[in-house]
Order: sequence, then C-alpha cells, then structure tokens
Amino acid sequence: MVEKMYPMTLEGKEKLEQELEELKTVKRGEIIERIKIARSFGDLSENSEYESAKDEQAFVEGRITTLETMIRFAQIIDNDGVDHDEVSIGKTVIFKELPDEDTEEYTIVGSAEADPFSGKISNDSPIAQALIGKKVNDEVKIATPGGEMLVKIVEVK
Repeated sequence: MVEKMYPMTLEGKEKLEQELEELKTVKRGEIIERIKIARSFGDLSENSEYESAKDEQAFVEGRITTLETMIRFAQIIDNDGVDHDEVSIGKTVIFKELPDEDTEEYTIVGSAEADPFSGKISNDSPIAQALIGKKVNDEVKIATPGGEMLVKIVEVK
C-alpha cells in the first residue's frame, strides 16, 4: 500500500515535531495523573472526571498517531527549481481581486500546516490549486464555494 505524502515546509515539520514531543512528554503524563485521581473517587460507572480524562486520552493518542504518520511521510518542499515569481508550495502570494482590487495575501503550505486564520492556506484549497504554477501579473479565475472570482497576482515571495 502506498502511503500518502504530506508536503510541508521544513518549518512546518519542525512545528509538528515540537507538538508531538509536547504530547508525548507532558500531556500524556498529565492525563495519566488525572485518570489516577479520578479512579480514587471510587465507582467508575458514574465518574464524569474519569470519563472526561479517558476521552482526552483517546484524543491525544489519536493526535500522536496522526502526527507520527505526517512526520514519517513528510515531503519537504524545495523551491530551488521554481522561478522566483512563480506560485508554489512554501511561497507567499499577494493578489488583487478584480475589478475592486481588494488585496489578499496567503502563504501556500501543505495541508498538515494549513492555518487560514494566520494566512496559511492548504495546497489542496481551491485558491491554492488555481494559483500554483502561475506567475506575477497573471490573471487567474478561482472557483470558490461563494462563486468564481478573478484575481491578478501582484507579488510572489
């Protein structure tokens, strides 16, 4: 079976490694302690503290597994062969929506490190898919859930 590759920047991989280390070394211990304390309250069938701690433990163990997989199959993006003015994963693109010329700026990253609230969009998103491979001054039609929009790429960095 071929595993899915997770394209990401080196910075993104390091961030995932830090989160994994925190979960393994700190969070696991905190949850084990909470479970131990909750068990001391007696009857586990009606013990909400115990149930809450077990739910959190399941979530953390699932996240650890996910992070380990993403790190194991990380594909670090190398933009050496890409023109400096071409949009690709790991680069920041600034574009203007046409015709009203509202400016937007996004960094295109792998899905593992996407964070739209901080301007990092996944390479799988409709905006990134439309922009990847385009260059400065290109006009691009982007199909979004809200409808189609036309943009002009102003800068790639």
